[in-house]
Amino acid sequence: MSDATRGGFCGGPEHVRPSRREFLYVGLVGGLGLTLPQLLERQALAEGGSTAAPAADSVIHIFLPGGLAAQESFDPKPYAPLEYRGPYRAIDTSVPGLRFSQHLPKSAAIADRITVVRSMTHGEAAHERGTHNMFTGYRPSPALQYPSVGSVVAHELGGRGELPPYVCIPGQPNPYAGSGYLSKRFGPFSLGSDPAADDFRVRDLALPDSVDHARFERRQRMLAAVDAHFRALEESDALDAMDDFYQRAYAMISSQKAREAFHLAAEPEALRAAYGKNAAGQRMLLARRLVEAGVRFVSLVYGSWDHHANIGESAAGPLRAFDQAYAALIEDLDQRGLLDRTLVLVTTEFGRTPRVNRDGGRDHWPRVFSIALAGGGVQRGLAYGTSDATASGPDEDPLTVEDLAATVYHQLGISSERELVAPGDRPIEIVKDGRVVDALLARKA
Repeated sequence: MSDATRGGFCGGPEHVRPSRREFLYVGLVGGLGLTLPQLLERQALAEGGSTAAPAADSVIHIFLPGGLAAQESFDPKPYAPLEYRGPYRAIDTSVPGLRFSQHLPKSAAIADRITVVRSMTHGEAAHERGTHNMFTGYRPSPALQYPSVGSVVAHELGGRGELPPYVCIPGQPNPYAGSGYLSKRFGPFSLGSDPAADDFRVRDLALPDSVDHARFERRQRMLAAVDAHFRALEESDALDAMDDFYQRAYAMISSQKAREAFHLAAEPEALRAAYGKNAAGQRMLLARRLVEAGVRFVSLVYGSWDHHANIGESAAGPLRAFDQAYAALIEDLDQRGLLDRTLVLVTTEFGRTPRVNRDGGRDHWPRVFSIALAGGGVQRGLAYGTSDATASGPDEDPLTVEDLAATVYHQLGISSERELVAPGDRPIEIVKDGRVVDALLARKA
Protein backbone atom coordinates (compact mmCIF):
# COMPACT_ATOMS: atom_id res chain seq x y z
CA MET A 1 0.00 0.00 0.00
CA SER A 2 1.39 3.38 -0.91
CA ASP A 3 1.90 6.27 1.46
CA ALA A 4 -0.71 8.17 -0.49
CA THR A 5 -3.28 5.46 0.17
CA ARG A 6 -2.52 5.42 3.89
CA GLY A 7 -2.67 9.18 4.03
CA GLY A 8 -6.16 9.31 2.59
CA PHE A 9 -5.66 10.68 -0.94
CA CYS A 10 -7.40 7.72 -2.57
CA GLY A 11 -11.16 7.37 -2.69
CA GLY A 12 -13.32 4.90 -0.81
CA PRO A 13 -15.18 4.78 2.47
CA GLU A 14 -12.15 3.57 4.45
CA HIS A 15 -10.00 6.62 3.80
CA VAL A 16 -9.56 9.96 5.47
CA ARG A 17 -11.66 12.70 3.94
CA PRO A 18 -9.33 14.83 1.79
CA SER A 19 -9.76 18.56 1.92
CA ARG A 20 -10.02 20.72 -1.19
CA ARG A 21 -6.59 22.06 -0.37
CA GLU A 22 -5.15 18.54 -0.38
CA PHE A 23 -6.57 17.87 -3.83
CA LEU A 24 -5.02 21.11 -5.10
CA TYR A 25 -1.69 20.46 -3.42
CA VAL A 26 -1.27 16.85 -4.46
CA GLY A 27 -0.89 17.84 -8.11
CA LEU A 28 1.90 20.20 -7.17
CA VAL A 29 3.97 17.84 -5.06
CA GLY A 30 6.20 16.63 -7.88
CA GLY A 31 6.72 20.05 -9.35
CA LEU A 32 7.74 21.51 -5.99
CA GLY A 33 10.08 18.65 -5.25
CA LEU A 34 8.23 17.78 -2.04
CA THR A 35 7.53 14.34 -0.69
CA LEU A 36 4.06 13.58 0.65
CA PRO A 37 5.25 13.64 4.31
CA GLN A 38 6.82 17.06 3.70
CA LEU A 39 3.57 18.29 2.18
CA LEU A 40 1.55 17.09 5.15
CA GLU A 41 4.05 18.62 7.57
CA ARG A 42 3.76 22.03 5.91
CA GLN A 43 -0.02 21.77 5.87
CA ALA A 44 -0.07 20.92 9.59
CA LEU A 45 2.09 23.92 10.34
CA ALA A 46 -0.16 26.18 8.26
CA GLU A 47 -3.22 24.93 10.15
CA GLY A 48 -1.63 25.25 13.57
CA GLY A 49 -1.05 21.53 14.04
CA SER A 50 1.91 19.86 15.71
CA THR A 51 4.69 18.17 13.79
CA ALA A 52 6.60 17.01 16.86
CA ALA A 53 8.02 13.51 16.58
CA PRO A 54 5.73 10.91 18.18
CA ALA A 55 6.80 9.62 21.58
CA ALA A 56 5.91 5.99 20.83
CA ASP A 57 6.57 3.67 17.91
CA SER A 58 4.40 0.79 19.09
CA VAL A 59 1.65 -0.17 21.52
CA ILE A 60 1.12 -3.36 23.52
CA HIS A 61 -2.47 -3.48 24.75
CA ILE A 62 -3.03 -6.05 27.50
CA PHE A 63 -6.77 -6.50 27.98
CA LEU A 64 -8.19 -8.29 31.02
CA PRO A 65 -11.72 -9.31 30.00
CA GLY A 66 -14.60 -9.60 32.42
CA GLY A 67 -13.77 -6.64 34.65
CA LEU A 68 -10.70 -6.60 36.90
CA ALA A 69 -11.46 -5.52 40.49
CA ALA A 70 -9.32 -2.51 41.37
CA GLN A 71 -9.69 -3.34 45.07
CA GLU A 72 -7.96 -6.68 44.48
CA SER A 73 -5.26 -5.26 42.19
CA PHE A 74 -4.05 -1.67 41.74
CA ASP A 75 -6.26 0.20 44.24
CA PRO A 76 -6.66 -1.72 47.51
CA LYS A 77 -8.67 -0.10 50.30
CA PRO A 78 -6.98 -1.33 53.49
CA TYR A 79 -8.75 1.18 55.74
CA ALA A 80 -12.27 0.60 54.41
CA PRO A 81 -14.77 -1.58 56.30
CA LEU A 82 -14.22 -5.30 55.74
CA GLU A 83 -17.22 -5.67 53.40
CA TYR A 84 -15.59 -3.10 51.09
CA ARG A 85 -11.94 -3.96 51.71
CA GLY A 86 -12.11 -7.48 50.35
CA PRO A 87 -10.00 -10.56 51.08
CA TYR A 88 -6.49 -9.33 50.21
CA ARG A 89 -4.04 -7.22 52.13
CA ALA A 90 -2.20 -4.25 50.62
CA ILE A 91 1.58 -4.18 50.07
CA ASP A 92 4.03 -1.34 49.53
CA THR A 93 5.49 -0.63 46.11
CA SER A 94 8.69 1.02 44.90
CA VAL A 95 6.79 4.33 44.88
CA PRO A 96 6.39 5.79 48.38
CA GLY A 97 2.75 5.87 49.43
CA LEU A 98 1.55 3.72 46.53
CA ARG A 99 0.18 0.29 47.47
CA PHE A 100 -0.96 -2.70 45.41
CA SER A 101 -2.70 -5.97 46.22
CA GLN A 102 -0.67 -8.70 47.91
CA HIS A 103 -0.80 -10.78 44.71
CA LEU A 104 1.06 -8.14 42.67
CA PRO A 105 4.48 -8.15 44.38
CA LYS A 106 6.51 -8.11 41.17
CA SER A 107 4.41 -5.29 39.72
CA ALA A 108 4.90 -3.45 43.01
CA ALA A 109 8.66 -3.73 42.54
CA ILE A 110 8.53 -2.05 39.11
CA ALA A 111 5.88 0.54 40.04
CA ASP A 112 8.52 3.25 39.66
CA ARG A 113 8.47 2.52 35.92
CA ILE A 114 4.72 2.68 35.33
CA THR A 115 1.72 4.97 35.74
CA VAL A 116 -1.35 3.65 37.52
CA VAL A 117 -4.67 5.35 36.83
CA ARG A 118 -7.14 4.86 39.68
CA SER A 119 -9.91 7.07 38.30
CA MET A 120 -10.86 5.43 35.00
CA THR A 121 -14.60 5.81 34.43
CA HIS A 122 -17.42 5.25 31.97
CA GLY A 123 -21.13 4.46 32.13
CA GLU A 124 -21.47 1.00 30.57
CA ALA A 125 -22.13 -1.91 32.95
CA ALA A 126 -22.69 -4.62 30.28
CA HIS A 127 -19.71 -6.69 29.15
CA GLU A 128 -20.13 -6.02 25.45
CA ARG A 129 -20.58 -2.27 25.89
CA GLY A 130 -17.71 -1.91 28.32
CA THR A 131 -15.45 -3.86 25.96
CA HIS A 132 -16.53 -1.67 23.04
CA ASN A 133 -15.58 1.45 25.02
CA MET A 134 -12.10 0.25 25.87
CA PHE A 135 -11.25 -1.04 22.37
CA THR A 136 -12.61 1.88 20.35
CA GLY A 137 -12.70 5.00 22.55
CA TYR A 138 -16.38 5.39 21.66
CA ARG A 139 -19.66 4.54 23.33
CA PRO A 140 -21.54 1.89 21.32
CA SER A 141 -23.90 3.08 18.60
CA PRO A 142 -26.73 1.07 16.99
CA ALA A 143 -26.06 2.87 13.72
CA LEU A 144 -22.31 2.46 13.33
CA GLN A 145 -19.56 -0.01 14.19
CA TYR A 146 -16.50 1.98 15.22
CA PRO A 147 -13.00 0.73 14.43
CA SER A 148 -10.69 -0.44 17.18
CA VAL A 149 -7.71 1.67 18.16
CA GLY A 150 -5.48 -0.99 16.58
CA SER A 151 -7.28 -0.71 13.25
CA VAL A 152 -7.10 3.09 13.29
CA VAL A 153 -3.36 2.83 13.95
CA ALA A 154 -3.06 0.40 11.03
CA HIS A 155 -5.02 2.81 8.82
CA GLU A 156 -3.08 5.91 9.82
CA LEU A 157 0.45 4.53 10.09
CA GLY A 158 0.49 1.35 8.00
CA GLY A 159 2.92 -1.49 8.47
CA ARG A 160 6.68 -1.62 8.66
CA GLY A 161 8.36 -3.95 6.21
CA GLU A 162 6.60 -7.26 5.72
CA LEU A 163 5.05 -7.32 9.18
CA PRO A 164 1.36 -6.58 9.70
CA PRO A 165 0.69 -3.31 11.52
CA TYR A 166 -1.85 -4.83 13.92
CA VAL A 167 -1.69 -8.26 15.56
CA CYS A 168 -4.07 -9.93 18.04
CA ILE A 169 -2.79 -12.62 20.42
CA PRO A 170 -3.99 -15.34 20.29
CA GLY A 171 -6.78 -14.13 17.97
CA GLN A 172 -9.31 -11.35 17.56
CA PRO A 173 -11.00 -11.50 20.96
CA ASN A 174 -14.26 -9.70 20.18
CA PRO A 175 -15.99 -7.82 17.32
CA TYR A 176 -14.83 -4.48 18.71
CA ALA A 177 -11.17 -5.36 18.16
CA GLY A 178 -11.81 -5.26 14.41
CA SER A 179 -11.85 -2.63 11.70
CA GLY A 180 -15.44 -1.41 12.18
CA TYR A 181 -16.49 0.93 9.38
CA LEU A 182 -12.95 0.94 7.96
CA SER A 183 -11.93 -1.53 5.29
CA LYS A 184 -11.30 -5.07 6.46
CA ARG A 185 -7.73 -4.65 5.29
CA PHE A 186 -7.10 -2.72 8.52
CA GLY A 187 -8.29 -5.58 10.70
CA PRO A 188 -5.89 -7.52 12.91
CA PHE A 189 -3.66 -10.41 11.94
CA SER A 190 -4.71 -13.26 14.25
CA LEU A 191 -2.33 -16.05 15.21
CA GLY A 192 -4.90 -18.84 15.25
CA SER A 193 -2.98 -20.57 18.05
CA ASP A 194 -1.99 -19.79 21.64
CA PRO A 195 1.72 -19.06 22.20
CA ALA A 196 1.49 -21.01 25.47
CA ALA A 197 0.62 -24.23 23.61
CA ASP A 198 3.37 -26.83 23.18
CA ASP A 199 2.57 -27.08 19.46
CA PHE A 200 2.27 -23.31 18.92
CA ARG A 201 2.48 -22.44 15.25
CA VAL A 202 1.20 -19.32 13.55
CA ARG A 203 -1.57 -20.12 11.12
CA ASP A 204 -0.67 -19.82 7.42
CA LEU A 205 2.83 -18.51 8.14
CA ALA A 206 4.72 -21.56 6.89
CA LEU A 207 4.53 -23.36 3.56
CA PRO A 208 3.12 -26.89 3.58
CA ASP A 209 5.81 -29.56 3.33
CA SER A 210 4.63 -30.43 -0.18
CA VAL A 211 5.07 -26.87 -1.51
CA ASP A 212 8.55 -25.53 -2.29
CA HIS A 213 9.26 -21.85 -3.02
CA ALA A 214 9.16 -22.30 -6.82
CA ARG A 215 5.71 -23.83 -6.60
CA PHE A 216 4.70 -21.12 -4.13
CA GLU A 217 5.68 -18.39 -6.61
CA ARG A 218 3.76 -20.11 -9.44
CA ARG A 219 0.66 -20.20 -7.26
CA GLN A 220 1.09 -16.53 -6.48
CA ARG A 221 1.20 -15.66 -10.19
CA MET A 222 -1.86 -17.83 -10.88
CA LEU A 223 -3.78 -16.13 -8.08
CA ALA A 224 -2.87 -12.72 -9.47
CA ALA A 225 -4.29 -13.70 -12.85
CA VAL A 226 -7.53 -14.96 -11.30
CA ASP A 227 -7.81 -11.80 -9.19
CA ALA A 228 -7.37 -9.61 -12.25
CA HIS A 229 -10.19 -11.44 -14.04
CA PHE A 230 -12.68 -11.05 -11.19
CA ARG A 231 -11.63 -7.50 -10.45
CA ALA A 232 -12.64 -6.59 -13.98
CA LEU A 233 -16.14 -7.86 -13.17
CA GLU A 234 -16.63 -6.44 -9.70
CA GLU A 235 -15.13 -3.81 -7.44
CA SER A 236 -15.76 -4.07 -3.69
CA ASP A 237 -14.08 -3.62 -0.35
CA ALA A 238 -14.17 -7.38 0.14
CA LEU A 239 -12.06 -7.92 -2.98
CA ASP A 240 -9.66 -5.13 -2.05
CA ALA A 241 -9.31 -6.47 1.47
CA MET A 242 -8.77 -10.04 0.28
CA ASP A 243 -6.18 -8.90 -2.23
CA ASP A 244 -4.39 -6.96 0.50
CA PHE A 245 -4.58 -9.98 2.80
CA TYR A 246 -3.00 -12.24 0.20
CA GLN A 247 -0.24 -9.75 -0.56
CA ARG A 248 0.62 -9.40 3.11
CA ALA A 249 0.47 -13.17 3.60
CA TYR A 250 2.84 -13.76 0.69
CA ALA A 251 5.19 -11.07 1.98
CA MET A 252 5.24 -12.62 5.44
CA ILE A 253 5.81 -16.16 4.21
CA SER A 254 8.61 -14.94 1.98
CA SER A 255 10.29 -12.83 4.67
CA GLN A 256 12.73 -14.45 7.09
CA LYS A 257 12.39 -11.44 9.41
CA ALA A 258 8.60 -11.72 9.52
CA ARG A 259 8.68 -15.43 10.23
CA GLU A 260 11.35 -14.95 12.89
CA ALA A 261 9.25 -12.35 14.73
CA PHE A 262 6.68 -15.05 15.52
CA HIS A 263 9.29 -17.71 16.37
CA LEU A 264 8.80 -17.78 20.12
CA ALA A 265 10.98 -20.88 20.55
CA ALA A 266 13.99 -18.75 19.65
CA GLU A 267 13.78 -17.05 23.05
CA PRO A 268 16.12 -18.42 25.74
CA GLU A 269 14.43 -20.91 28.00
CA ALA A 270 15.39 -18.87 31.07
CA LEU A 271 13.61 -15.80 29.71
CA ARG A 272 10.51 -17.80 28.80
CA ALA A 273 10.46 -19.10 32.38
CA ALA A 274 10.94 -15.58 33.74
CA TYR A 275 7.78 -14.48 31.95
CA GLY A 276 5.96 -17.65 33.04
CA LYS A 277 5.29 -20.80 31.03
CA ASN A 278 1.58 -20.03 30.84
CA ALA A 279 -0.86 -17.99 28.77
CA ALA A 280 -0.01 -14.67 30.43
CA GLY A 281 3.74 -15.10 30.15
CA GLN A 282 4.04 -16.47 26.64
CA ARG A 283 1.51 -14.04 25.16
CA MET A 284 3.36 -11.06 26.64
CA LEU A 285 6.74 -12.43 25.56
CA LEU A 286 5.49 -12.83 22.00
CA ALA A 287 4.13 -9.28 22.13
CA ARG A 288 7.61 -8.05 23.00
CA ARG A 289 9.11 -9.97 20.06
CA LEU A 290 6.55 -8.46 17.70
CA VAL A 291 7.06 -4.82 18.68
CA GLU A 292 10.81 -5.37 18.65
CA ALA A 293 10.48 -6.59 15.05
CA GLY A 294 8.34 -3.59 14.05
CA VAL A 295 4.64 -4.39 14.62
CA ARG A 296 2.90 -1.15 15.52
CA PHE A 297 -0.01 -2.41 17.63
CA VAL A 298 -0.24 -5.71 19.51
CA SER A 299 -3.42 -6.54 21.41
CA LEU A 300 -3.52 -9.52 23.74
CA VAL A 301 -6.09 -10.84 26.18
CA TYR A 302 -5.50 -12.79 29.34
CA GLY A 303 -7.78 -14.44 31.87
CA SER A 304 -11.43 -14.04 32.81
CA TRP A 305 -12.05 -11.53 35.58
CA ASP A 306 -15.84 -11.69 35.97
CA HIS A 307 -15.72 -12.74 39.61
CA HIS A 308 -19.29 -12.51 40.91
CA ALA A 309 -18.51 -15.12 43.55
CA ASN A 310 -15.55 -16.19 45.69
CA ILE A 311 -13.23 -13.49 44.34
CA GLY A 312 -10.55 -14.23 46.94
CA GLU A 313 -9.80 -17.71 45.61
CA SER A 314 -10.83 -17.10 42.00
CA ALA A 315 -8.59 -14.10 41.33
CA ALA A 316 -5.44 -15.13 43.21
CA GLY A 317 -3.95 -17.53 40.63
CA PRO A 318 -4.64 -15.39 37.55
CA LEU A 319 -3.30 -12.31 39.37
CA ARG A 320 -0.03 -14.06 40.23
CA ALA A 321 0.46 -15.18 36.61
CA PHE A 322 -0.35 -11.71 35.32
CA ASP A 323 1.98 -10.15 37.90
CA GLN A 324 4.95 -12.27 36.88
CA ALA A 325 4.42 -11.73 33.16
CA TYR A 326 3.69 -8.00 33.35
CA ALA A 327 6.72 -7.21 35.50
CA ALA A 328 8.93 -9.34 33.23
CA LEU A 329 7.61 -7.51 30.16
CA ILE A 330 8.32 -4.06 31.59
CA GLU A 331 11.80 -5.08 32.75
CA ASP A 332 12.59 -6.82 29.45
CA LEU A 333 11.49 -3.84 27.35
CA ASP A 334 13.45 -1.49 29.60
CA GLN A 335 16.64 -3.55 29.47
CA ARG A 336 16.46 -3.69 25.67
CA GLY A 337 15.95 0.06 25.37
CA LEU A 338 12.44 -0.46 23.98
CA LEU A 339 10.27 0.78 26.82
CA ASP A 340 10.67 4.47 26.07
CA ARG A 341 9.30 3.89 22.55
CA THR A 342 6.70 1.22 23.41
CA LEU A 343 3.45 2.22 25.12
CA VAL A 344 2.18 -0.65 27.28
CA LEU A 345 -1.49 -0.46 28.32
CA VAL A 346 -3.29 -2.68 30.81
CA THR A 347 -7.05 -2.17 30.58
CA THR A 348 -10.25 -4.00 31.43
CA GLU A 349 -13.98 -3.67 30.71
CA PHE A 350 -14.99 -1.90 33.92
CA GLY A 351 -14.52 -2.27 37.66
CA ARG A 352 -16.35 -4.20 40.38
CA THR A 353 -18.84 -3.11 43.01
CA PRO A 354 -17.50 -1.38 46.11
CA ARG A 355 -19.16 -3.86 48.48
CA VAL A 356 -18.40 -7.58 48.36
CA ASN A 357 -21.67 -9.41 47.68
CA ARG A 358 -23.18 -12.26 49.69
CA ASP A 359 -21.40 -14.81 47.45
CA GLY A 360 -18.00 -13.36 48.25
CA GLY A 361 -17.65 -11.69 44.84
CA ARG A 362 -18.10 -8.30 43.26
CA ASP A 363 -20.52 -7.32 40.49
CA HIS A 364 -20.16 -4.94 37.54
CA TRP A 365 -19.24 -1.34 38.35
CA PRO A 366 -18.20 1.07 35.57
CA ARG A 367 -18.16 4.24 37.69
CA VAL A 368 -14.51 3.83 38.67
CA PHE A 369 -11.75 1.29 38.01
CA SER A 370 -8.00 1.08 37.50
CA ILE A 371 -5.75 0.74 34.48
CA ALA A 372 -1.97 0.96 34.02
CA LEU A 373 0.29 2.60 31.44
CA ALA A 374 4.04 2.35 30.92
CA GLY A 375 6.65 3.52 28.44
CA GLY A 376 5.91 5.41 25.25
CA GLY A 377 6.45 8.83 26.79
CA VAL A 378 4.26 8.22 29.85
CA GLN A 379 5.41 9.31 33.29
CA ARG A 380 7.19 6.79 35.50
CA GLY A 381 6.19 6.19 39.11
CA LEU A 382 2.91 8.07 38.93
CA ALA A 383 -0.47 7.40 40.53
CA TYR A 384 -2.94 9.44 38.47
CA GLY A 385 -6.36 10.20 39.90
CA THR A 386 -7.99 8.68 42.93
CA SER A 387 -11.13 6.81 43.80
CA ASP A 388 -13.06 7.62 46.95
CA ALA A 389 -12.65 5.78 50.24
CA THR A 390 -14.82 2.82 49.21
CA ALA A 391 -14.01 2.75 45.47
CA SER A 392 -17.54 3.91 44.68
CA GLY A 393 -16.52 6.62 42.23
CA PRO A 394 -13.67 8.91 41.15
CA ASP A 395 -12.52 11.35 43.80
CA GLU A 396 -9.94 13.31 41.78
CA ASP A 397 -9.07 13.59 38.08
CA PRO A 398 -11.56 11.18 36.45
CA LEU A 399 -10.23 9.74 33.19
CA THR A 400 -12.72 9.01 30.40
CA VAL A 401 -12.29 6.51 27.60
CA GLU A 402 -12.23 9.40 25.11
CA ASP A 403 -9.38 11.10 26.95
CA LEU A 404 -7.45 7.83 27.24
CA ALA A 405 -7.84 7.13 23.51
CA ALA A 406 -6.86 10.69 22.55
CA THR A 407 -3.73 10.41 24.69
CA VAL A 408 -2.74 7.07 23.18
CA TYR A 409 -3.17 8.40 19.65
CA HIS A 410 -1.22 11.54 20.53
CA GLN A 411 1.74 9.48 21.71
CA LEU A 412 1.77 7.73 18.33
CA GLY A 413 1.65 11.02 16.43
CA ILE A 414 -1.99 10.67 15.39
CA SER A 415 -4.40 13.56 15.88
CA SER A 416 -7.59 12.27 17.47
CA GLU A 417 -9.49 15.15 15.84
CA ARG A 418 -8.66 13.84 12.38
CA GLU A 419 -11.75 12.80 10.44
CA LEU A 420 -12.27 9.41 8.83
CA VAL A 421 -15.10 8.71 6.43
CA ALA A 422 -17.79 6.24 7.43
CA PRO A 423 -20.39 4.69 5.10
CA GLY A 424 -22.69 7.30 3.61
CA ASP A 425 -19.76 9.68 3.20
CA ARG A 426 -20.13 10.67 6.83
CA PRO A 427 -17.09 12.30 8.47
CA ILE A 428 -16.26 10.80 11.88
CA GLU A 429 -13.56 12.03 14.22
CA ILE A 430 -11.06 9.40 15.32
CA VAL A 431 -12.09 10.33 18.86
CA LYS A 432 -15.01 12.60 19.65
CA ASP A 433 -14.49 15.11 22.47
CA GLY A 434 -11.31 13.51 23.73
CA ARG A 435 -8.43 15.53 25.14
CA VAL A 436 -4.78 14.67 25.59
CA VAL A 437 -4.07 14.33 29.32
CA ASP A 438 -0.73 16.09 29.68
CA ALA A 439 -0.45 15.09 33.35
CA LEU A 440 0.04 11.48 32.26
CA LEU A 441 2.97 12.32 30.01
CA ALA A 442 6.63 12.59 30.86
CA ARG A 443 8.04 16.08 30.80
CA LYS A 444 10.34 16.67 27.87
CA ALA A 445 13.87 17.77 28.64
